[in-house]
Amino acid sequence: MGIIVNLDVMMARRKMSLNELADRVDLTVSNLSILKTGKARAIRFSTLEALCRELECQPGDLLAYNNEDSEVE
Repeated sequence: MGIIVNLDVMMARRKMSLNELADRVDLTVSNLSILKTGKARAIRFSTLEALCRELECQPGDLLAYNNEDSEVE
């Protein structure tokens, strides 16, 4: 997939643990981990909004597009 998730970068910049962020955005640690590792197939806008609110960032800080990594299914 050509979408890159930079959640781990933003968490490190904010010195926030996976457990702390999961509590703040009301997600399970396992679901947040799936998103963090880039294995998620989708994200709800409400989840993206909560992540941006808690990490004090913009959606573009969390998500990036890389055309070279795209796969045709």
